[in-house]
Amino acid sequence: MSKLEVEAIVNGSVIDHIPAGQGINILKHFRMLDTQRTGAKITVGFNLPSKTMGLKDLIKVENKRLSQDQVNQLAILAPGATVNIIENSQVVTKYRPEIPKHISNVYRCPNSNCITNFEKVSSTFYVLRKASGLKLKCKYCEKIFDKEVVSQTLNTR
Repeated sequence: MSKLEVEAIVNGSVIDHIPAGQGINILKHFRMLDTQRTGAKITVGFNLPSKTMGLKDLIKVENKRLSQDQVNQLAILAPGATVNIIENSQVVTKYRPEIPKHISNVYRCPNSNCITNFEKVSSTFYVLRKASGLKLKCKYCEKIFDKEVVSQTLNTR
């Protein structure tokens, strides 16, 4: 039996060490599934073997360099992820997500009465570290939500 390998990219970003099952959420989060708009060549691996995690997901995006701000947004979905920036087939930068202080215009507020859901106002959440995990507090309605609840409400405007 031969082992299949994923093609290396020449230039772009590799998001590695994604908890198994979170890869699709990251693709949605960064709107990578809209290939008509982005034109990006994307390679995705789900439930790949990992010595440290058991199983992991992996995303390779050709000709797309994630910014440090985008990398930090990963901390909400995959805090242990790594992002490698590739140039000329070589890793030139390696990032680890740091939990951001706030996230703007990525998610919608789950509170249906929040002004961000019916006015042209960009949503902003403050990221709070609690003993029970990460929480997100809406800047406008000031309600606090579990990160899992907010991460399901991508802003599609």
